[in-house]
Formats: sequence, structure tokens, C-alpha cells
Amino acid sequence: MRHLITLVVATLFSGCATFPGGGDRDLTVGSVQSQVYIGMSGAEVAQALGSPNIVTTDEYRNETWIYDKISTRVSESETRGATGSIRYLDVWGPIAATSKSNTKSSSQRTLTVIIKFDEFGQVNDFAYHTSRF
Repeated sequence: MRHLITLVVATLFSGCATFPGGGDRDLTVGSVQSQVYIGMSGAEVAQALGSPNIVTTDEYRNETWIYDKISTRVSESETRGATGSIRYLDVWGPIAATSKSNTKSSSQRTLTVIIKFDEFGQVNDFAYHTSRF
């Protein structure tokens, strides 16, 4: 039991550690595909992707790291217009009317990466899922 508590505390603190070159990076499917491979160590994964959001263990006490990123993009556009002309006393001039239209939209993207380690602390398997809505 004592070793389990030590392991849990060490895992929690290691999940907060910043490794050289790591930290809070922009996690993308491309970075996972190009930088994560079977057999790499946990330190190499942390350097490539930064710290995971969740660290847990499976039924064999092998670590599983979960990266869960959500991004929201908000875009807003404004359209203004003034068109037309008026004839007043045989002189042409612009109409002083304007129109304004605002459009606002938002979208969210999620990326979940699950990295499983073997008993030697090396990547045994990894998977990812991305969605947009």
C-alpha cells in the first residue's frame, strides 16, 4: 500500500513536470503521427507532446497517458454598405443611408490521444480521435 501511494504521488507530480522542449504545445494529429512511435520512452513522449492531462494505470499496472485538448474558434464579420443616389433639384447626390450586418459563428475541435506503456515504460500502443462541431 505504501508503494502504491508513493507511485500515485510521483505520477501526479510527473504529470505536472515540464520537460525541455515540451510544455503546453499545440497538440495536433500531425504531431502525434510524426513524433510518437512504438518503443519510445515516457520522457521522449513528454518532450514531444508535453504533459498529459490524465495519467492512469491499466489492470496490469502499466501507465496510460491521456491528452485531451479542446479548442474553440470564434469568428465575427461585419458588413456595411451604402448604395444608391437621389435627384434633388436637378443635382445628383448620394443617399445618406447605410446598412450594417453582423455575423458571428463559433466552432469547436477536440483531439484525444491515448498512449499505453508496457511494463518497461515504453510506448506499447497509441490511438487518437479528433472531431469538429
